[in-house]
Amino acid sequence: MADRRRRLRALLRRLPGEYPVLGAIVAAQVVFLLVPTLIVLVASFQGGSVIRFPPDELSVQWYAALPGEERFLAAFYRSVLVATFCTAVAIPVGIATGLGLIRYEIRFAGGIQLYLLLPFTVPLVVSGVVLLLIFRELGVLGQLWTVGLALAIINLPFMIWSVTSRVNALDPELEHAARNLGAEELQTFLHVTLPALMPGVITGGLIMFVLALNEFLVSLLITTPNIVTLPVLIYTSIRANVSPLVAAVASVYVLAAALAVLAADRLVGLEEFLRS
Repeated sequence: MADRRRRLRALLRRLPGEYPVLGAIVAAQVVFLLVPTLIVLVASFQGGSVIRFPPDELSVQWYAALPGEERFLAAFYRSVLVATFCTAVAIPVGIATGLGLIRYEIRFAGGIQLYLLLPFTVPLVVSGVVLLLIFRELGVLGQLWTVGLALAIINLPFMIWSVTSRVNALDPELEHAARNLGAEELQTFLHVTLPALMPGVITGGLIMFVLALNEFLVSLLITTPNIVTLPVLIYTSIRANVSPLVAAVASVYVLAAALAVLAADRLVGLEEFLRS
């Protein structure tokens, strides 16, 4: 893992000199992605009650006020619960689907793979409206677990891709050797197959968690005022008043997502995380 990190850093250092055009494009993309986050971060230190950039005066009063903001804390707690439920649903489904599509002879496997890509081809607003209608007809709208289930459905391809990449890299002879030594199919899966798939499972799980934590559009459509998640609450808050408090909440939220990416780097390596 350390060797992979060194190779990645060496490639990034060589990029501007050996590939100037590509280096410039990468630099422009980095700036494009970072500038909005940096603006929000700097604006969150505004001393007054109205957000300004650059701030008139610097203060950490809005970060100090966060522990007393029950509505934001409750919304963040609900977002974590939704992301956890989404990940818990996606992991077993992703493992079973990845193994089934690659390792077993399944009729209409190509059609199933195309069907599983539908969440990418259907606009999120359409998916949100469809799920809203389904949950309302089932009488489960307004429950927090339905939000997690909806986000698991629309983001499931990420989990499947992450697992299938590890299934393709797994040597079948390891499983055959385990069976020849007397291991049953379940033992082979638990002690040989699953450990080999764990980098992909961890990566996919973290991707699902981060996506569910940050999902806004679908959550906006299927949440109710009693179960509103943090991205939806931030949106409704800035419609009424663009306060530095909201900028502070958004900054902490971005930090939580960044910590999840760092966790991926520590657990499976950044190269593996980006490749999945």
